[in-house]
Amino acid sequence: MTESGVGIGLRGRRAVVSLVDECLEQPPTAERPVTILLGPRGSGASEVHSTLMERFGPEHPFAYVNFAGEHALLPRYGLALLARQLERKLPRYRRSHFPRLTLGLLASDHELRMTSLAQGRRTIRRELEEFQEQAEARHGDYLAAFFEVAAGAVGAPEGASTAAVAVLRDAVRIGRRRMPGVKFTAGASWYGEHRLIRSSDPWEALVELNLWRHGGDAADGERLDRVLFSAFLADLRRNTARSFTPRSYLLLLDNCHTEYGRRFVDLLIRARHDDTVVADLPCDPLTVVASSNRWLPRWGTATGEAWPWRPRVPDRASLPDWSEHRPTRDSDDTWWYPLRLRDLNLDEVRVRIELELRHHPDLAPFTRLAPFVHRLTHGLPRAVRQVLDTFRYSGAPADGSEQDRWLRTLPDRTLREGESAPTLADAALDHLLQGLDEGRRRTLAECAAARDLSVGVRVLSPGDTLFGEIRARWLLLGPETVTPALHPWPRRLLLWRLARRPDDWDTVHELLAEHFRTEGRPVQEMYHRLAWGRIDEVTGYLIDRFPVVPAAQWISEFGAITAAPNRFGSAGGPLELLADLGAGTGDRGLGAESVIRELVTARWVWSDPLADPGMRLTDLIADGFNQLSRLRRNDVVALFNEAERYRHWRHPLTSTSEG
Repeated sequence: MTESGVGIGLRGRRAVVSLVDECLEQPPTAERPVTILLGPRGSGASEVHSTLMERFGPEHPFAYVNFAGEHALLPRYGLALLARQLERKLPRYRRSHFPRLTLGLLASDHELRMTSLAQGRRTIRRELEEFQEQAEARHGDYLAAFFEVAAGAVGAPEGASTAAVAVLRDAVRIGRRRMPGVKFTAGASWYGEHRLIRSSDPWEALVELNLWRHGGDAADGERLDRVLFSAFLADLRRNTARSFTPRSYLLLLDNCHTEYGRRFVDLLIRARHDDTVVADLPCDPLTVVASSNRWLPRWGTATGEAWPWRPRVPDRASLPDWSEHRPTRDSDDTWWYPLRLRDLNLDEVRVRIELELRHHPDLAPFTRLAPFVHRLTHGLPRAVRQVLDTFRYSGAPADGSEQDRWLRTLPDRTLREGESAPTLADAALDHLLQGLDEGRRRTLAECAAARDLSVGVRVLSPGDTLFGEIRARWLLLGPETVTPALHPWPRRLLLWRLARRPDDWDTVHELLAEHFRTEGRPVQEMYHRLAWGRIDEVTGYLIDRFPVVPAAQWISEFGAITAAPNRFGSAGGPLELLADLGAGTGDRGLGAESVIRELVTARWVWSDPLADPGMRLTDLIADGFNQLSRLRRNDVVALFNEAERYRHWRHPLTSTSEG
């Protein structure tokens, strides 16, 4: 929990706040999207929810539900939790009420004592009043009773600020909010007119709801849920039609990829579409921000080929952007607005560390490690926080070569999480790969050896559905990358684990190298031969290529090959690792062969942030390119430029293949 979530959780996501602000200020009947934040676990969606609470909660009616709890959150429970929070009294507005929804929940809650529909019609009003009085005596009001059966769904999101927690507590405060009895009649009339209910008599319609729940089949249960969602939207439209009421209500729906989260969002989308498009009613006044770290099955296969949407980046989120890209209103897909949360860039990682210093001044010695943290984690928000926590709890040296040696084994350092103390690698992978058993994780570690995960699965685990599972979890890099690569943070940790199985490591890279040899892709083959430890073979390939291809092409191949993963020893800093690889033992005056071999080993170590955290080998690589420029007879400008690039290295704001 932090003191304030504004500015920390929303780095790179400020447009989401602007989008919500824009939606809340639209007229009540304006069409608004169901914005859904997509990304792997730890990509920051819960922090966005927290910041939206903190930013808009004090002055706007909002409600938060987390579908990731262990208990079944039935759609009726979710509706009751949302409505109860939206009833909160705010200074600017009169209190909102949900008479239709409340009546529908009451009517379908307890099984009615009746032997026939006619008897039920005569007794239902009396029994509803009894149910309501019992709930009020115990909980203060009927909707508050749902906090007892589903309290875990309204706990603060992970990483919530103290301000967000305070406003959420205010929204769920228990108090006496009795629904006036006169609303029974008006609400019953609404049910008698609903298109999904057979009986036009108001009280028989309510009996029908009760029979659907307590004596009906799955189709009846589906129909009941649809009617309740329609009642919820009807109450919202009625509330905003009066004076001194908000233009819109904010719903925050966290972890909608779960069984009950998917069910709830499906019903919400369908109810809006049925009311707005099919029944031609005014659009409901809901501003919805949902989150999911899985591809939702209702969108078709995770390839996205059957879905008309392509997730947008959060930096450009706006109502005009949604309007421009939304599908036609013929499909209920028109209401979605999918935003793929991106990783933090280098500047955002640096700012996050500086902001953390306000609460954890003991992080001060590690502020200069922002480039290392970014290279290591690729800017995944939760990973950044876990690395910073590891610095604090595991006694990292403040600086110098001792720090380099300490960081070499960072994944095995202890991370304190509650009362447990797992290693950083275990904690991170358990969170990212939740639900995958140990066998599939071992297989994934082997497949992750390939830069293209689809190739890794095809070669090492043919027929496995693992690639589709990882894609559905948003654990591949974003759509801007051509190669379907596993996110660098879990890939790095999985390969760290694979390195503990040296025979498997060698076998995996040997098989991948052979695969690419048969396909005639020598650069990819050499990438795996280097990972396999065949430095001389890789050096020979690059020596042969040096005089026969343009310098720019040679540099490109060199960079791709030397970005290979490694199984270096666990001890020593970058210079010691370099010495262990036999670098620096030759005489550079002998020619291109010795220069290229030393350049290969130096760039290989440099490419791994755990092996060279401070990029101390940058000058050595620059010297190597200078040496090569003197050994080549022509086309030397690219080599000079590459030497200068390393000599005056600037960390890119976003990731590159270089580490």
